[in-house]
Amino acid sequence: MKLVFIEGPGKQETIKKYLGAEYVVFATKGHVRDLPANSFAIDLKNNYEPSYEIIPNKKSTVAELKKLAQKADAIYLASDPDREGEAIAWHLSTILGLDKDAKVRTAFNEISKKAVNASIANPQPINYDLVNAQQGRRVLDRIMGYKLSPLLSKKIHGKLSAGRVQSVTLKLVVDREKAIKSFVPEEYWNISAELSKNNKKFKADLIQFKDKKLEIKNKEQVDDILKAIESTDYKVNQVKRQITYSKPQPPYITSSLQQDALSKLKMTLANFTKTVQSLYEGVIIKGEGKTALVTYIRTDSTRVSTDAQFMARDYIIEHFGKDYHPGKFNEYSTKQGAQDAHEAIRPINLKYTPEYLTGKIDDIYLKLYTLIFNRFVASQMSWAQYDSLTVDIVANNYKFRSNGKALIFEGYTKLLKPQDDDKDGINIPDLVEGETVTKNKIKTEQKFTKPPVRFTTGTLTHEMEVQGIGRPSTYAATITTLFNREYIKTERNALVPTELGIQVTEYLEEYFKQAMDIKFTADMEKELDDVELGKVKWQDIVDRFYVDFSKQLEYASQQSGISLPKSSPEPSNIKCEKCGAMMVYREGKFGRFLACSNYPKCKNTKNLSENQITETGICPKCGGVVSAKHSKHGKLFFGCNNYPKCDYISWNLPLNRTCPNCGAPLYKKFGAKQTSIICETKGCNYVER
Repeated sequence: MKLVFIEGPGKQETIKKYLGAEYVVFATKGHVRDLPANSFAIDLKNNYEPSYEIIPNKKSTVAELKKLAQKADAIYLASDPDREGEAIAWHLSTILGLDKDAKVRTAFNEISKKAVNASIANPQPINYDLVNAQQGRRVLDRIMGYKLSPLLSKKIHGKLSAGRVQSVTLKLVVDREKAIKSFVPEEYWNISAELSKNNKKFKADLIQFKDKKLEIKNKEQVDDILKAIESTDYKVNQVKRQITYSKPQPPYITSSLQQDALSKLKMTLANFTKTVQSLYEGVIIKGEGKTALVTYIRTDSTRVSTDAQFMARDYIIEHFGKDYHPGKFNEYSTKQGAQDAHEAIRPINLKYTPEYLTGKIDDIYLKLYTLIFNRFVASQMSWAQYDSLTVDIVANNYKFRSNGKALIFEGYTKLLKPQDDDKDGINIPDLVEGETVTKNKIKTEQKFTKPPVRFTTGTLTHEMEVQGIGRPSTYAATITTLFNREYIKTERNALVPTELGIQVTEYLEEYFKQAMDIKFTADMEKELDDVELGKVKWQDIVDRFYVDFSKQLEYASQQSGISLPKSSPEPSNIKCEKCGAMMVYREGKFGRFLACSNYPKCKNTKNLSENQITETGICPKCGGVVSAKHSKHGKLFFGCNNYPKCDYISWNLPLNRTCPNCGAPLYKKFGAKQTSIICETKGCNYVER
């Protein structure tokens, strides 16, 4: 018997199918060993040595895997191909007492028969540089979170938390909100001319005065310009015609796919995370069984393998013709600092076209897969070609410009239209330099600068990527944590910091400037990359951080609590039966309850009965809103508000977060005496009370 350890049970069936009967595939459901939840477990005096233990609810899992390992003729540690996966492999190796240099590590970028069998046939030793990079991040996060969270709770209120990436991400949202509120609009004007030649009209925009960019700030400037161009000739100064090209976008990485899924498909963060994981691990295709459709989904590299490029070439030539393949493969540069261990996200096999899969897989999988499929194929197609025309017209030293372009060759746009696609073509008459055109009318338009827009989940992910905060595998979890801590909320699909989120950010900025510095956090990510490359010891990075952090921590501990006002309670539509005032929702030791807004004059409170549950969740089936409902007999259940289009129901409320043990969705269970957060996956038993 040959034993293969993997992380998620979702891919167990698929991998087993590829390996055959002599292999046993065992899913650990994530980490089995970690830092203990209830103690610091970092020896600050002994080079920051961490103390790991078996995760309490994984003890039975560890007992089972040890029994299997004793019977195995060969062991393969096939956890995910990233830092966390390498650390899981190391923890498993330690638990099983395997030789440090044993060739037991296998990893595959895609769950296909070819990739799985090739990896099993060529196991490698554990990469301890990868393990050390993960350890460095884990220790840094433990130090900051474990030391700061109690301080926040003491200095502000309640059970609060802070984190190395979490707190800086919150700062992005808070800073954006402050920029919006402090924004002062500035006036500006646009001027355009309607011109014509032989009765063919075209529009030109005023851009320059004497070859200098023109910025029109007020009506007085507008009036002066109108006087200057009122009674003068409009002469063609330059006619520039050229062939221009549009290059397709690179294939998806984690952040760009998440952004498009949220904006184009209107998916929630939780639904995206679950759906894309299923596409990687395997989905049920009618008539074929469980099949993995895409490559590894946590990547920030746009690179694709040579095999994939040839696969795309053959598909493009067959379906579009030779002209639609560039001959030489398109290459895309990966942003500086990105890890290049994995390919971009792409289909494993192009025989599974969206058309082929229509009606064979669930609609939510099909929509996301279609994005991935089309983006990958388009990325390998020929560039689009345009006939572009730019005309400059001068009136009394004021320069107007008119642009137009007409499509010559579709290229990749035959499959995937660019966002700036110009469907109007060239609507400019044939013009000759030096000739005069007719001025029909001048249009002026007063405008005001607009404040920055609030982040959406997708644009915040993009900003984290641009700023170098966190890694693709952490983006979704970080934002979910901010929601769970009630540091941010959603208003009209935009992210807004709560008063609590603002308080926490301002406190941390006052006392922990280094930890809240975006550049410092990004530089730390680069240093962890250097650990992965074997250039730096993780203990040195932790030490450089902790020397200053410990001083700031000591100083902050000696200061008084924050004097900012606490967040306002949420109003309800329930009247207090004792005094008639409206009641509000508050948080207490045992969860949410109703309290009279007339407190302290009236101290009436009420427990939240099932009929008063106002929380909503995210439908795991269609991404809609799930709310509390009651059966004919008054029994509480939760159903999708898109009924009857969506028939999802559950006894517990689905949350916008996943289980830290197995990655499955978490649910809120409302009991008579207490509310708890649970994982419903059989055998997981994860609970928060």
